[in-house]
Amino acid sequence: MTRFLALLATALPLLAATGPASAAAPSRPQVPAGMTAAYAVFDRQTGKVTSYRNVHRRFRSASVVKIMIAIDYLESHSSVPRKDLALLTSMLRVSDDDAATSFWTRGGQGKIIERMARRLRLTDTAPPPADLPGFWGYTSLSALDVVRTYRYLLDQADPKVSGLILGHLRKAGQCGSDGFDQYFGIPRGVVRPWAVKQGWSGYGETPPVRCKPATAHGSAPAPAPGQAPAAGTAAPARVATTVAAAGSAAGPVPDLGHPVLHTTGLVGPKERWIMVLLTAHPAGTSWQRSTGQVTKLAGEVYLSGAR
Repeated sequence: MTRFLALLATALPLLAATGPASAAAPSRPQVPAGMTAAYAVFDRQTGKVTSYRNVHRRFRSASVVKIMIAIDYLESHSSVPRKDLALLTSMLRVSDDDAATSFWTRGGQGKIIERMARRLRLTDTAPPPADLPGFWGYTSLSALDVVRTYRYLLDQADPKVSGLILGHLRKAGQCGSDGFDQYFGIPRGVVRPWAVKQGWSGYGETPPVRCKPATAHGSAPAPAPGQAPAAGTAAPARVATTVAAAGSAAGPVPDLGHPVLHTTGLVGPKERWIMVLLTAHPAGTSWQRSTGQVTKLAGEVYLSGAR
């Protein structure tokens, strides 16, 4: 009996430790079959990455690169004309492609990315291939480099630069300038507050169902079936399809021929966490399926890292 009591006394602390505590612990995010995903959650309070996967894996940027385009423009101009302020607003809030192309062309195209990579100390970021200089959405980047970009804005950039950019991301609209619904991933998978920059490429050119904004007092509606945005390619979808068919002529473009869907931003009380989720999907995957999977995964990534 004495030996039994001694063994029981030893086992009780272990049972207590593996009971409620393990039940409350978040499970590892489950990446759906066929999807390629990379993510990182950075805790600004502790200065540590709290959840991660494939952080150096390169993806084509789609519209996420618009943050770098904005930083480069603002840091090279002592004053900003009213017309360009309007372009920055539409580029950052509703992911307007024409605005991005305007800044991209004036800034020297790929030279923007070269400058940003040096200044922000990005290790996995590269401009589009030399034979596709106008395709800003074909910039290569990684989840870790996107985290570094947000950290630069929060900790190093001039407050006028960071204030303008992050201010727009905090007011990201549900409907893109071309009628696509950009509330997937963080906006639907993580409770407010958040500030986001989304990216998508490879789902077509014209949405069969235009985005319908949420009601003033209701939650955002589910993505409409079949929606297919083309933002982030810096060229019509038919041109991107031609490039994909050309194979090696396009150069080292990550996941060319596969649609990509990215959700990035600041999440949690006082924007404590930087969260980045980059994904690539099998060719032919529908917009509805992709956005549903990414939104679910975003919620899991948030729970795994923002605790």
